[in-house]
Amino acid sequence: MAARIDLNCDLGEGFDAWAPGVDGLDAQLLAIVTSANVACGFHAGDDRVMALVSRTAAERGVRVGAHVSYLDRENFGRRFVDVAPDELRAQVTHQIGALRAAGGAVAYVKPHGALYNTVVHHEAHARAVVDGVLDAGGAGTGGLPVVGLPGSAVLAYAASRGLRTVTEAFADRGYRADGTLVPRGEPGDLVTDEDEVAARVVRLAAEGRVTGADGRDVAVLAESVCVHSDTPGAVVLAARVRAALEAAGVQVRAFA
Repeated sequence: MAARIDLNCDLGEGFDAWAPGVDGLDAQLLAIVTSANVACGFHAGDDRVMALVSRTAAERGVRVGAHVSYLDRENFGRRFVDVAPDELRAQVTHQIGALRAAGGAVAYVKPHGALYNTVVHHEAHARAVVDGVLDAGGAGTGGLPVVGLPGSAVLAYAASRGLRTVTEAFADRGYRADGTLVPRGEPGDLVTDEDEVAARVVRLAAEGRVTGADGRDVAVLAESVCVHSDTPGAVVLAARVRAALEAAGVQVRAFA
């Protein structure tokens, strides 16, 4: 059984006034998770939302990460954008800076949506993301840690440039046999049953394996596990996952 695991969630993905601590979905999730991937304005969010989420996260001891994306608010960052690598590099740096300006400390970087999936194999965009992270600086002289899919090009390049890499698994997403995620909109893309989600995360922590969409086991070794805030019943799912992990003797806390 893994000694500990980080529980992260994509937050700050609204556009309107947000009331932390009242009825906001983000506020409820910040009472459960240990790391918050905050939208930096390119797929969702704005300066006000970034500030509010970051402030509440700090109050609750939740680590804040920059959830960087292609510039694609119309499609919520879930469409591949064939942007030039130099431009993508600058966009990543800009987003990290925007979150810092709005909310203060940024502890890591995690790509969002289509960018996340693209940099699993797309070498040029993977390098652009990492170079953008390096340009942004932070975390002393070592740069910010990068969160991504195990075996991805972005983590390989980040490690080669001396950045801390954090492998991630997904509580509520389906896996293909090669360890990549089932694309959204395809059968098996989401897992929403509370008992199934909790059980699969405990197994991830204990065995480093998950049952894929085709029924076969997939090896997934991860330091952090994500519950998406836009998955139906996200608050209940996140709470069940955390409770199940702690009941199994896994310490739920931010990655070192």
